[in-house]
Parts: sequence; structure tokens; C-alpha cells
Amino acid sequence: MPLRITSAPVSGIKKRKSVATPRNRAFPFASHARSKPAVRGNAQTTTKSFELHVEEEADGFVSDSEPLPDVGDSRYLTETVKLSGVIQAMQHVKNSMFEELPERRAGMNSTRIAEVLNIRRSLPPLVSVAHLHTVLQSPTQVEREIVSLVQSGQLKRLIVPGRGNSAAGLGDCLVMTSDLHDLVQASSDLDQALKDRFLGILDQMSNTSAIPSLAFSREESVALVRAGFLVSASSLSKDTVNLTSVRAYSTDADDTKPNSVQSRAPAFFLSLPNTGPYLRLLSAGRSHLLTLLKQSKYHEAPLTLLRDRWDGAVESNRNFSVAKRIRGEFSGVLPGRTKKWKEFNGMSFRWILEEALGAGLVEIFDTGSVGPGIRCL
Repeated sequence: MPLRITSAPVSGIKKRKSVATPRNRAFPFASHARSKPAVRGNAQTTTKSFELHVEEEADGFVSDSEPLPDVGDSRYLTETVKLSGVIQAMQHVKNSMFEELPERRAGMNSTRIAEVLNIRRSLPPLVSVAHLHTVLQSPTQVEREIVSLVQSGQLKRLIVPGRGNSAAGLGDCLVMTSDLHDLVQASSDLDQALKDRFLGILDQMSNTSAIPSLAFSREESVALVRAGFLVSASSLSKDTVNLTSVRAYSTDADDTKPNSVQSRAPAFFLSLPNTGPYLRLLSAGRSHLLTLLKQSKYHEAPLTLLRDRWDGAVESNRNFSVAKRIRGEFSGVLPGRTKKWKEFNGMSFRWILEEALGAGLVEIFDTGSVGPGIRCL
């Protein structure tokens, strides 16, 4: 007999228990007055500066926190390459203008490679005087040696009208006499008789690049201008014309005649084929280097950083870059896709830096920590 008297537990009926609802307790600091933090204004300023920093990075400018330390002048360029004399310096400048084509993964097809090589081969063997001052670091001695070599006939000094005669200009250039003779002999636009006559006159006029109007006939002058070895002197100002050297050549003219001065006045100046494309390439390279340097806040950057900007984000042969290429990851663009190869045909960074230094556009200094630094002037 079961001990339970009622059937309520068996039937599963349960009584509801009243659950006491807890009261909302007041927050102990609810009665205190709320106040804004004092650093809120600084936080807003920080937020605005961060937004400006992001905008600057989006525009391609790198925001530097402080300028580079300057502990004095740097002799990085003269210490890395030892040169003695103007002739050796000119050989170095001519041979170091362009870099070698990449053997593998150049990013250029055969047509583009042939175009780059043809452009390089067509440029004249000119060297600016400003470049020589950079690699030799002795202006007075360099000028004396240049004058001596010009008077001895080993060099020819070219004056390019309208390009400026100062250090920052592009109109003061030098060419070796042997290179000039090779260009004249290799020209297909001149006959052999005119080549010999032209070289003979240049040998007699060793100390000037001015050619008198009576030196050649009209047909010969037209042929030399079309071949690129003469340029008209009409665009050059009168105060820069060296009449003394021209008068020394024109000894057959009579000073008593009223038109003797006009007959001895230079009608042409010595030039080289494709001098215009060479000067345009040089000017564009200078401008691009300054543009890259001005991407920094204080218009200065370490030399290594500026070199990376000039070369572009190209892939390298380092271990981590090779490993990324093996895994199929992005390790950098191909050289042929960069501006260095598209517009400047592989122009060397060191070469254009030496040009800008000689022209007084930039200066090099020692940072004491990150190597040489380059500053825009």
C-alpha cells in the first residue's frame, strides 16, 4: 500500500513559486555631474593630423617626422670612384651613363630592347662641364686642364645656343677630338672630300667652336647642317661670340674693307648629331630626380631611399624575393615597366645624381647614421 495519501505528486501537478523581481539599483555615481575630458581637443588635432598624413601618403608624399641629421659634407662620390684627370673622367662619364640590360626577366620584348640599344647608340659622346666638376672636386684645376686640352686640340668645347652657359645650364659641353673624328668619318650624309675639309678646318681652329661664314661654300654648309655637325649662330647673343679666334683664322680678309668684320663674324657653331635629344633626356632626368626628392617632407632623403625611388619597385635577386617568385607571390615589378626604362632607357642613378650635383640643383651631406643624404637646393 503506497504511503502517499493524495495523488497530486503522482499526477505531475506542480505549484508555481513566486519569483521575487529584483529592483533596479541606482548607479552610485549617477548623481555626479558629467564633464568632458580636457584632452579632447588634442585628440581631435591628432585625428586631423592622421587624416592629413593618410592623404599625403595617398598622394605619393612621404611625411617625415624630422629632418635628417647633418654632420658635414660627404665625399661619397669621390671616394667610391678614384679618377685622375679630365680625360679619364670623361671616359668614366660616357661609360656610366646607362646600366646594362637585365639578362633575365627584363619586362621588354626584343623590339623594345632593340629600340633602347639604338637610342643609346645614337646619342653623342658629350660630357657636361658640370659633371666633370662633380667627379673631380677641384674646380680651378679642372678648368685649367680643360683650357690646356682645348688649346692642344685634344678636346672641343661646344656652345649650345639657348641652353645656358652657367653650371645649371646645358649649353657647356665637351667632346674628345678622337670621338668627333669618328663621328664625321662614320657619317653617311657627307662625301669623303667634305669630311677631310671639315676635319682640317677644325684642326686649325682648335681653341674655338665658332665657324666663320667664309669657311665653307653654301652647298657645303647646308650639307654639314643637315648632317648635324654645324648649327646656326643667329640664336646666340653677340656678347658670347668669340671674334678673336675667328679673326685669327680668317687671315685673308682685309681689315680696311667695311664688310671685313661681317665676313669674319661666325655664321655657324660646331655641333654633334642628335645633340637635341641628348639635352632633352638630360633635362628630363634632372627634373625627375628633383621630383622624387621633393616627395619627402623636407625635400631631402637618404641616398639609398632616393636610389630605390629612381629604380622603382623592381624585383631583386635576393633570397626572399626569389622565394616569393617561386611561390607565385608578388615580389616587385619588372624593370621594363618602370619609368627608368620607359622614358630614360635605363639611365644610371649615380650618373644623373652627379649631373644634378654639378649643376647645383642638389647637395650631398653625411647623416652620420643612415649614410649619405641628398638635399634639394
